[in-house]
Amino acid sequence: MERYTLAFKTGEGQYHGFVTALRENWADLTGLLDTLHIRNFSLWNIDRLVFGYCESEEPVKAGEAERLTLDRLCRNMEAFGEWVSRPGQNMRLMYEDFGVIRESKELIRHRVFVTELKDGMQEEYKRRHDVLAAARGGVVSPGPDSNFSIWNAGSYIFGYDEIDVTMEQEPTEESRQETIAWETKMLEIMEWHTDDVDWITGMHHGHIRRIGYHM
Repeated sequence: MERYTLAFKTGEGQYHGFVTALRENWADLTGLLDTLHIRNFSLWNIDRLVFGYCESEEPVKAGEAERLTLDRLCRNMEAFGEWVSRPGQNMRLMYEDFGVIRESKELIRHRVFVTELKDGMQEEYKRRHDVLAAARGGVVSPGPDSNFSIWNAGSYIFGYDEIDVTMEQEPTEESRQETIAWETKMLEIMEWHTDDVDWITGMHHGHIRRIGYHM
């Protein structure tokens, strides 16, 4: 399976215009996704940032007509901000734990998060997550995280996670303490845009929301 991402930062006071333009271009956008056999497309918003994620069974091969349509759609959105990572200009994959992919999303809970790295911390972030990946020893995770990936564009980190709710369990005190230790250490190199660790830090961030979906 191929995975693709995008990110956009709306201009000051331009988010409403972005959403309006998204609605006006939605039919053309979803038609393009269908033509290119792209599925599980979702868009997420926190603050002025929009993050997009999608998948395809095979690498996407766009013809001239599809490229022209994509360019037009991208230009239509640029009136309301700037691309952090333009479609077709994929982000750097920083971490993955794809596990067992659930084709049906009916019993999936999404966790999508956004952080911002401090200056020069991209490689340190990657190094820390490479250690986590190595600790798995190539073993496929059965869940509950069933489709987890973390991406980097510029100073931003975007995480996408599909969680099988039938496998979720209450965290133990030991796992809570491990989470606190990990997240506290990660605060050395990044700051959060979403509210994932507010329960640890006592800070208040917004909760990310899905603003578009096309299966």
